[in-house]
Amino acid sequence: MKGLSMCSVPKLKRSVLGFLPVLSWLPRYSLRDNALGDLTSGISVGIMHLPMGLAYSLLAGTPPVYGLYTSFYPVLVYIIFGTSKHISMGTFAVTSLMVGTVTQTLAPNSNYMTLNGTNGTAVLDSTALYNDRVQIASSLTVLCGIFQFAMGLLQVGFIATYLSDPLVRGYTTGAGIQVVLSQLSSTFGISTSLYTGPLSQVYLLIDVCRHLPMTNIGAVVITLVSLVVLITVKELNTCYAKKLPAPIPIELIVVSTIISYYANLNGLYKVAVVGQIPRGLLAPRNPDISLWGSVAGSAFALAIVGYAISISLGKTFGLKHGYKVDSNQELIALGACNLVGGFFQCHFVTPALSRSLLQETTGGKTQMVGLVSSVFMLIIILEIGTLFQQLPKAVLACIVYVNLKGIFVQFWDIPALWKSNKVDLMVWLVTLVCTILLNLDMGLAVAVAFSIITVIVRSQLPNYYILGRVPGTEIYLDIDAYEEVKEIPGVIIFRSSTTMYYTNAELYLDALQKKSGIDTGKLITQKKKREAEEKRQAKTEENKAKKESLTQVNWAFEKSSEAGFPGDDLKTQKSSTNGDGEMGSSHNKHTLILDLSTASFVDTVTLKTLRNIFKDFKEIGIATYLTGCQGEFCVVEQLSIAGFFCESIPKSCLFATVHDAVLHSLRVHGDKDIILYDYALVSGTFWNLSLRICSFPINI
Repeated sequence: MKGLSMCSVPKLKRSVLGFLPVLSWLPRYSLRDNALGDLTSGISVGIMHLPMGLAYSLLAGTPPVYGLYTSFYPVLVYIIFGTSKHISMGTFAVTSLMVGTVTQTLAPNSNYMTLNGTNGTAVLDSTALYNDRVQIASSLTVLCGIFQFAMGLLQVGFIATYLSDPLVRGYTTGAGIQVVLSQLSSTFGISTSLYTGPLSQVYLLIDVCRHLPMTNIGAVVITLVSLVVLITVKELNTCYAKKLPAPIPIELIVVSTIISYYANLNGLYKVAVVGQIPRGLLAPRNPDISLWGSVAGSAFALAIVGYAISISLGKTFGLKHGYKVDSNQELIALGACNLVGGFFQCHFVTPALSRSLLQETTGGKTQMVGLVSSVFMLIIILEIGTLFQQLPKAVLACIVYVNLKGIFVQFWDIPALWKSNKVDLMVWLVTLVCTILLNLDMGLAVAVAFSIITVIVRSQLPNYYILGRVPGTEIYLDIDAYEEVKEIPGVIIFRSSTTMYYTNAELYLDALQKKSGIDTGKLITQKKKREAEEKRQAKTEENKAKKESLTQVNWAFEKSSEAGFPGDDLKTQKSSTNGDGEMGSSHNKHTLILDLSTASFVDTVTLKTLRNIFKDFKEIGIATYLTGCQGEFCVVEQLSIAGFFCESIPKSCLFATVHDAVLHSLRVHGDKDIILYDYALVSGTFWNLSLRICSFPINI
């Protein structure tokens, strides 16, 4: 019991420290080394949280003040659970738009129109509308948090690997285009209808074009001025990043300038503004569980996309700065952020690339940056938030446009992928088009399905090789690709570029026969025909011999009757048979070696195929060996459990390497030229091999 207790305490400690990383890094926090950088970075990130929170809250379909709450509560939670030192948790354009799609679908404006008793016109009940949308957004966020937290506890962080890098980049680019389209109404100061479902973005663009004659000139002027100032200063920040102690907080400057000089834009030019921003924090509110059934699909998609963005950013910074980011703990951290944030009426959070880069470049070194930025946001929420009530929505739209630069530079992926991998380019483009045309949730599902199909197709159409030996070495390479590689006389060495399983097992067998030039089915048929013919000839000869024997006996009897004794010239015929007894082989091979070094598992179809290969090649006089399984113990174990090895297929047919199997085959067949290993040639001949072909086609 004492030993068990001593073993359990360290394990418990590791579990607690793993679940609450703050207990690991906070006691070791160095004020001298980290405090100044974290303080500067925290203020810079807090300044950026303000306009992004206001802007992205509008994307989510909630009042702007809720974007400030979203930039406060979840950031504090991430400090406790998060393992990345550089990602900035908070609002993000793509995920905010995904939330907005749900809120606007379940609570469209048309459901909140009431008739004005005075003149009979329809009036929007904005109070009821935004109350319901906030409830929907927060309930959706809580469900997302539950999904992420549960997946983290179940250690399924690997699920994000099904979202390949081209898929994620194509998806965020398509979502970025949707973000731009959603902000066009604020840019031109017009009102558009709500569209959901497939082709909604096409209908939205048509609606924007139809309303262009009603453009608000004041909103357009503000947009142009804000864009020029924002882009110019952003580029200056980039060019002089090494000389400036911190980037110029141009978003905050533009916001303050617009408020100061154009405080009455709404009254004078009918320019849409942010509206009421109340002071203070809100009490927690229970989510509406009845909504979960209708938002479960969107919540799961949002949880996966948010996690994929978070872990990709976290691992990028971790690799750059030399620390480990735990993928499962990040799921728990992200889930906790959304779970807690949802109760405080926040919408979904995930790291933003622009804020994370700002946090890194301004000297942030630990999660303490989040605490500083949260304090900054708390001051804004409690004291100065009301100053931004007259902020034009056109300015927020400009801030959204400018901060999408990091997403739109991903269009440069197209020429890069065209040169490197056209299959990944197809995934990128299909994801982009589906995201734009089919909306975010359906587009993601189709993109994932298409990505998986490309993997299946590529595994169904692998490359197959006949291997030969590099002279003087134990290295075996494709004989069609390298001139110096020589085939081993009498030996066929066959390799597939991927695992053989039920979808490509038949292709594997066809390729083996085609590459080796040995059609086992044809040879076995010929052998059976030949054996049948030999039996028929033997039977005919036997009958003929019997008949001749009977004739000779009768003749002898007649002679004996005449002469009184049997004739001395009695002769018996012998049947003419083929003494060979073996099929006349049309090949000169005696050994087949199957290199299974690419195999990672074995299914029932693979077992059946391998059994047939052993059986068929044995019938035509060729022994079969398996190699390359020693590193994949599970493959050998699966073969054993499935009863693959038997009297006709003993375990002695297994070899660690191709070279071992070749040596065994040559010894068995009496080859006196034993292959020796020349170490000098490994660094000479092998590395100087001449390729017969200059380029290989991409095989899908």
